[in-house]
Amino acid sequence: MYVPGVCNIGKAEISRRSQAGWIGAGITAAAWITFYFAHVQAPWRLFLFVPAALSASGFLQAVMHFCAGFGNRGVFNFGPEVGKTDTVAQAEFRKKDKRKAQQILGLSALIGVVMAVVAYFV
Repeated sequence: MYVPGVCNIGKAEISRRSQAGWIGAGITAAAWITFYFAHVQAPWRLFLFVPAALSASGFLQAVMHFCAGFGNRGVFNFGPEVGKTDTVAQAEFRKKDKRKAQQILGLSALIGVVMAVVAYFV
């Protein structure tokens, strides 16, 4: 059930976000291990920001039942078909959704930065 700024995706979309989180986590772990054993210089390890942030974004969206992309576009989806959306009609609801989307993106970026900085110093 759509709740402005709280929930804008159903089971199919949640599953897709969770899958993206796991894929991103796998890429982050594989890259980190590769960088470590290949003795990659510290500045290059900062690139772990990208997969770590993408992984965090997927997991956060799945846990929060909220798609940041949908929130920014003013749409939602609770149907069984991934990607098929309905429009959020009320401007006040779209504003709440955009605020939640920005929170998710900010948290994802923060997690990506933390992971990259840890990889830099390890």
